[in-house]
Amino acid sequence: MSHDHDDASEHGHSHYDSPASRRARSSFEVRSMALEAALVENGVLTTDAIDAFVDIMEHRFGPHHGARVVAKAWSDPEFKQRLLADANAALTDLGIGGTEGNVRVVENTDDTHNMVVCTLCSCYPWPLLGLPPTWYKDYAYRSRAVLEPRGVLKEFGVEIDPDVRVAVWDSSAEVRYFVLPQRPSGTEHMSEDELAALVDRNSMIGTGVVPAPA
Repeated sequence: MSHDHDDASEHGHSHYDSPASRRARSSFEVRSMALEAALVENGVLTTDAIDAFVDIMEHRFGPHHGARVVAKAWSDPEFKQRLLADANAALTDLGIGGTEGNVRVVENTDDTHNMVVCTLCSCYPWPLLGLPPTWYKDYAYRSRAVLEPRGVLKEFGVEIDPDVRVAVWDSSAEVRYFVLPQRPSGTEHMSEDELAALVDRNSMIGTGVVPAPA
């Protein structure tokens, strides 16, 4: 589901990385460590199992996979068309599996900027992007991304031209959205590995853009 907006309201400094948010993350980390210790002490999990899970999340899942998909799409027009038409099949061909539900890729263009949110919880394409960032799960982002996307984007440092349509896509357990960002100028002769190095997680959620290389 997408929501089109032409909201240009302005807000102050982003609260997504405020000291309060950093304190909340620190508190979450402390609780996580305490929970881990309790599970191990009670024999529910072993440290080896936890380490294995962390390894999966850091290596088998993660934004480096999504960046590889973006670089491939920028470099291979045929792959890009397959990705837009049937993302799950194209990802399987690229050796990326384990996606929960259907993945749909939406492309940023000169006319449209796409942005992803999950208004009900935090549905997210884990194999492509890894663990969702804290702000993605925050109620403020989940509500404001739909109501005032331009204001939220501005807080992330992204200024969208008034003539460009902003489409907000609501991920769910059935469909997980993934943004194919625009390829920046000055990258025409770069390899796929070099292109992938330019792509970060936020640009694949739509709260960022890929900058031109220095």
